[in-house]
Amino acid sequence: MKLNQIIFVSAKLIAAFILLQTLFFKFTGASESVYIFTTVGIDPAGRIVSGFVELIASVLLFVSGLNWLGALLALATMSGAILTHLAILGIEIIGDGGSLFFLACLVWVCSANIAWNKRKQIPILIKYV
Repeated sequence: MKLNQIIFVSAKLIAAFILLQTLFFKFTGASESVYIFTTVGIDPAGRIVSGFVELIASVLLFVSGLNWLGALLALATMSGAILTHLAILGIEIIGDGGSLFFLACLVWVCSANIAWNKRKQIPILIKYV
């Protein structure tokens, strides 16, 4: 397997693992998740909707021909999370040492890698790539 392919598969696995791992906290109403979305002013609807978007993105990352869509969904969701951290929440939340912010950044980087690798499949970019 080529290095580029190893990085691509690793990016999908890392992004999906992190996205899927957070679903438990969002869907069960864990205190950290409730705190975050309450502080932003969109709990519980924002917490549940973002959980479903992340679930869909995780699945699409492994659907051949739709990897790009999963990556773009994850990019959009993580962009929102990162901006929310920077503008409202701060890097560290409830003494987590910034781990949630770091994980959002890691998913963003992995998703950007996937989207870049699949850019020739993105309908709006096909005529430009």
